[in-house]
Amino acid sequence: MDDSLYTWISSLHWIPLILVFTASIAVLGYSADKLVDLAVTLSVRSGLPRVIIGATIVSLGTTMPEAAVSVYAAFNGDPGMALGNAVGSIICDTGLILGLSCILLPLPIDRRLVNRQGWIQVGAGVLLVLSCVSWSNPAGVFSGDGTGVLPQAMGWVFIVLLGLYMAWSVWIARSLGSPLEKPDEEESPGPKRHAMVIAALVLLACGLLVASSMVLIQTARVSAELLSVPPGVIAATIVAFGTSLPELVTAMTAVRKRKGEIALGNVIGADILNVLFVAGASASVTAGGLTARPYFFRLQFPVMLLVLFTFRIGLAASRKGTLGRPIGIVLLGIYIAYLVLNVLS
Repeated sequence: MDDSLYTWISSLHWIPLILVFTASIAVLGYSADKLVDLAVTLSVRSGLPRVIIGATIVSLGTTMPEAAVSVYAAFNGDPGMALGNAVGSIICDTGLILGLSCILLPLPIDRRLVNRQGWIQVGAGVLLVLSCVSWSNPAGVFSGDGTGVLPQAMGWVFIVLLGLYMAWSVWIARSLGSPLEKPDEEESPGPKRHAMVIAALVLLACGLLVASSMVLIQTARVSAELLSVPPGVIAATIVAFGTSLPELVTAMTAVRKRKGEIALGNVIGADILNVLFVAGASASVTAGGLTARPYFFRLQFPVMLLVLFTFRIGLAASRKGTLGRPIGIVLLGIYIAYLVLNVLS
């Protein structure tokens, strides 16, 4: 689908290209706006906290671009790109998106839920790294003497863990009682749709968000090529950043609407799903698994674990029931340093 979309967009002249670019931004903003509103309504109707809605249904929808790109890459013989997209998205989600969200608006924390979800987030990252280590020659993964592999069998294990995670998230939220958030005045009016109908509308909004993101990525890519921007720059910026665009727009919209719990839940859930869903699905369709070259162990994995543990430290250090600007600045700083190291390496 990506190739067909790129071929169609590259056939356009400047005026229709600008119109497509503008339309995709408009649809992206509209779908993100509706997604946040629907997620809040679903939280009220279902009795589940917003952070859980953000960490399950919303995250499942917004990680579709990463899943599509990674599975396609793995299926077509590029397992390194598949794994790199999953790991890079975790770094982008936690470093850039969560960092910006905290800087713009301190995010409210329901410690009962965020602590449990957060430890799964960290655990998933650690499990991914351990699963990629070649235990017959562990030291070799840091040099050219050997490479790590995420085996196909482990991919299927991740898929099973994904189902268990989704079911556990709903169960733990219900077992802890009613959500701490109280519905705002604007959440009550309107037709009293069933929770399942609202959930379907949430997924529809996610679909629009993903589709408009894909169009926007390819339009920006074609525009950059027409302006003679080097392919390497395009790959390292537009394509890599583009797959995290749904999470970024959703988080920024949630912050603007002062629904920070959805932004926080979306990032936590997206990180977990990037391991269990994106990496898991990609490995499961590849007989040889996903290859983890030495640079993964020298840079990508360490930075991924650094942002995840920094987030955990930020949660532990917060004393006012919010994730504040200091931790946001640290996370964003790590992400900027990561970009610089990628350019230098």
